[in-house]
Amino acid sequence: MPSNLAPDLAARLKRDADGLVCAVVQQHDTGEVLMVGWMDDEALHRTLTSGRVTFWSRSRQMYWRKGDTSGHVQHVRSVALDCDGDALLVRVEQVGAACHTGTRTCFEAGGDLGAVVGE
Repeated sequence: MPSNLAPDLAARLKRDADGLVCAVVQQHDTGEVLMVGWMDDEALHRTLTSGRVTFWSRSRQMYWRKGDTSGHVQHVRSVALDCDGDALLVRVEQVGAACHTGTRTCFEAGGDLGAVVGE
């Protein structure tokens, strides 16, 4: 599917072998990391122009707009590209749970791995 993403922005993206860029989703006011998703050029375009976050589902091979079926929407507050062009930071106002398991973040279910804390 052809993308409507601006060519100058598309040129700045460093995609993986599947044409995707990692998108880290963060609660805009607290800094809480909610989840990670994947975007191709069209998903990024939709996110930048609709006010809602759209991802590319690697398992279903289709676009999905967060919250369309669950009601747990993500309202875009800002989108930034990292210095290497290979990751996006999407700041949102999260309504309800961010994780498909029903938890606030996708990092609750996996749990703390017990890393040694540096000084």
